[in-house]
Amino acid sequence: MATASNEIRVTPEIAAEHGVTSEEYARIQQILGRDPNITELGIFSVMWSEHCSYKSSKVHLKRLPTRGKLVVQGPGENAGVIDIGDGLVAAFKIESHNHPSYVEPFQGATTGVGGILRDIFTMGARPIAVLDSLRFGEITVGKYTSAEDAAKNRRILDGVIRGIGSYGNCFGVPTIGGEVGFEPCYSQNPLVNALALGIAKKEEIFLAKAKGIGNPVIYVGAKTGRDGIHGASLLASAEFTEESKQKRPNVQVGDPFMEKLLLEACLEAMHTGAVVAIQDMGAAGLTCSTMEMASRGGTGIEIELAKVPQRETGMTPYEIMLSESQERMLLVAEKGREHEILAVFKKWGLDAVVVGQVTEGGIARINHNGRAAAEIPAHPLAEEGPVYQRPMAAPRPRQENAAHWFAFAAEGTNLTQNFLKLLASPAIASKRWITEQYDTSVRTNTLAGPGASDAAVVRIKDPKTGAVKRALALSTDGNGRWCQLNPRRGAMHAVAEAARNVACSGARPVAATNCLNFGSPEKPEVMWQFSETIDGLVEACAALNTPITGGNVSFYNETLGKSIYPTPVIGVVGVIEDASQVLKIAFREPGDAVVLLDGWNSSVGVQHAVPQRGHLSALVACEFSSSEYSKTIAGIVAGEPPAIELTAEKRLIDCLVALGAEGAIQSAHDISDGGLAVTLAESCFARYAPIGASAMADCAPLGAHVKLEEAGPAEVAAFAERGARAVVSVKPSSLARVRDTARQYGVAAQHIGQVTRDDALRIEHKGHAVISSSVETLRDAWAHSLEPTLTTK
Repeated sequence: MATASNEIRVTPEIAAEHGVTSEEYARIQQILGRDPNITELGIFSVMWSEHCSYKSSKVHLKRLPTRGKLVVQGPGENAGVIDIGDGLVAAFKIESHNHPSYVEPFQGATTGVGGILRDIFTMGARPIAVLDSLRFGEITVGKYTSAEDAAKNRRILDGVIRGIGSYGNCFGVPTIGGEVGFEPCYSQNPLVNALALGIAKKEEIFLAKAKGIGNPVIYVGAKTGRDGIHGASLLASAEFTEESKQKRPNVQVGDPFMEKLLLEACLEAMHTGAVVAIQDMGAAGLTCSTMEMASRGGTGIEIELAKVPQRETGMTPYEIMLSESQERMLLVAEKGREHEILAVFKKWGLDAVVVGQVTEGGIARINHNGRAAAEIPAHPLAEEGPVYQRPMAAPRPRQENAAHWFAFAAEGTNLTQNFLKLLASPAIASKRWITEQYDTSVRTNTLAGPGASDAAVVRIKDPKTGAVKRALALSTDGNGRWCQLNPRRGAMHAVAEAARNVACSGARPVAATNCLNFGSPEKPEVMWQFSETIDGLVEACAALNTPITGGNVSFYNETLGKSIYPTPVIGVVGVIEDASQVLKIAFREPGDAVVLLDGWNSSVGVQHAVPQRGHLSALVACEFSSSEYSKTIAGIVAGEPPAIELTAEKRLIDCLVALGAEGAIQSAHDISDGGLAVTLAESCFARYAPIGASAMADCAPLGAHVKLEEAGPAEVAAFAERGARAVVSVKPSSLARVRDTARQYGVAAQHIGQVTRDDALRIEHKGHAVISSSVETLRDAWAHSLEPTLTTK
C-alpha cells in the first residue's frame, strides 16, 4: 500500500483495505462523479477515518457546552483559546497518542507531545507548559496480571516516560503535572494523553483558514518521508491485533530540536504580518492541512507535490499526501510578501518552499510534476463525510449483592498495615520516579510543579515588562474504573475533581478540554458508555462553569477484542488573580488547625448515592467497593462510584477560591484517591519534596493528629473517596475567619485536628487509634515502592 501509484486501479477490495466501507465508497463516487484514483482513495480514507472525522462521535459531541464569557475560540480549530486578562489569551488542548505508544512506546509518546505543542503554536501562542495523563496495565504480578504481562507493561511505561521526557526536555517546555493510573484493562493498550498550554496576545491569534485568491501556499519545516503513512486511518482507527506490532512504519519519528526551530521560525513569521493562515501537518499530514484550510476558508487550493521537500527518493503522490512525518507546517502568505516568510525560515535553517496557491471554486488540486494526481472538492471531503448514529445498548446489569461488596473490619481494628499497603500501591504511590525525568522548571514560570499543589501552576509574565500578576493552574483527571461502573457519574467526577484540584491551588476554574478514550464504536455497549459519558460531562461542565473549548476522541482502544474501561480525561484551566497567593498541599507550621471543608448539604447523604438495595450499611458498602482501598486491600472492584452533588462541588470550589484570595489558609489538598487518610499523609510528605517542587523542601518533617467522629465504619471515614471535600490547614488565629467564610458559601468547616511537630500521623475514629505511625515509615512505603518495580528488568 505504501508504494501505491495512480496507475493502480481502485476496487472495492482495495477500498476495504483502506478502511473505507462500501457505503462510504459509494459516497466518494458521488462526490467525485467518478471512481477515485488510488491517491484520492488514500486522501478520503484518512480524512474520513474515525481519528480525523469523528464520524461516530459527532452526534454526541454536539451536546457539550462550548461557549462562555472567557471563550475566544472553541472547538473546530487547532486549540481552544480563553481570555485571561490584560490583553492575553491562553491556548490549550489535550489529545491522545494511544495506539502509536503501544506499537513503539518511545516514539509514540514523543510524537504525541510534539503534535500537541504544534497545535498550540499554530495558534500563534508560545507553549509554556505540558501535562500528561497516562494509563497502563498493572506493573506488578497479581490476580489479573501474569509476570509476562507485568514485564510488558513496565517496558511500555518506561518507553512512554522516556519519550515524554525526551521531547519536552529537548524542546524546552516544562512538563509540570499530570496523572498516572494502572488497571488490567490497559495492558497492551496504554493511554497517552498530552495537554499543552500556550500564551499569546489576543489580537495575534491565528486560524487555519485559507483566504485570498492567489495567495501563495508555503510548506515549512522538516522534509517529508515515508514514516507515519496511514497512521490516522489504519493505526489510530482500528483495534490492536496480533499484527499490530508490525505497524511500526505507521509510527512517526519525532525531532524535538527541529520542532524548537520550527516554533521560533513560525512565531517570527507570524510577527511579520505576512501570514494569512497556518495549519499543523499532524494526523493525515499534508492531506489534512490542505483540505481543512481550504474548507474552512471556503476556497480551493492547488499544490505541486514535486516541490515538497522530501528526504526519500521515488515517493509517490499517495505517499507524500499521506505521510505523517513530524515537524511540518503549511502556511498561506499574503501575495507579494512570501519573500519575508521564506527569509525567516532560511534564517532558522529550515526548508520553506512555495508549493501552491489559494484558488477559487472550492476544489483541491494536487499535481505531481505537472500532472493531476488528485482533484477533490475540499468542503465535502472535510465537512460532509459520513456521520453515524451508532446503535447503543446498555450492558447487562451487574449481578451484585452484599456478598460481592467490601466487608468492613470490626470497630477498633488498627488499619495501619492496610494503610501502608495502600500507600505503596502503584495508583497512590509517589510518581517521583516518573516526574524527575521531566524538566519541570525550564523557562522559570513554574510556581507549583509535580507534587507541590493539587494543580500545576505557571505564572503569566507581561510580554513587554516581564511583570507577573496572574497565574494559571492546570489539572487533568479521569477515573476509568468509576466510568466502567457508571459512565455518567464517573464523567461527572472527572470534571469535578479536575476543577476541585484547580481550586485547591487557589485558582478559579474557567474552562476545560477533554480526551475521550473508548473501545470500538461498532459495539453498542461502547457507544452507550460514550453517550452516557457525554451526558455526564454536559451536566458537570454546565454546573461548574467550565465550557469545553476542544479536545479529542480516541476510539478502538481494544486489544484482541477486549475494550479498555471508558476513560474520559478532563483538563481544567483556572486563573489565579494574584500569583503570590498560590496554595500548596504541604502542612506548614506545628499547631496549625487541620480543617475538613465539606460542601455537602446535611440533607443529602450517602443514602442517595446508589440504587436502593437495602439498609444504609449495604449502600455504604456498595459505594465503598469502588474505592482504591477496596481494590488494593480486598481485590474488589464493584458497586457504584461515590455519590456526587455538583452544587456541593461548586460551593466548595467557590469557598476555596475565596479563602485562597484572602490568604486565610496555609495549605489545601482535596480528598480523592485513597480518601482522607491519603490526603493527610500527602500533606505531611510534601515537606520532604525535592528542591524545586516545594518551598519547604529542607524543613523538618511535621505530623498530624486527627480525630474523626462520623458514624459508620472507620474504613469509610479514613478511605472513602466521596468528593466535594478538602483538607486545609489554618493558623489558630484565622480559624474563626475561615469558618465564617465557609459558612457564607454553605460549606461545613470541621476542625478535626492539629499539625504536630513530632514525626507521627495519628488518626482516631470514635476514640480508637485506627492509624498510628511515624511519617517517615509511611513515606518510605509511599516514596520508594514504584521505582524498584519499574527498574526491574
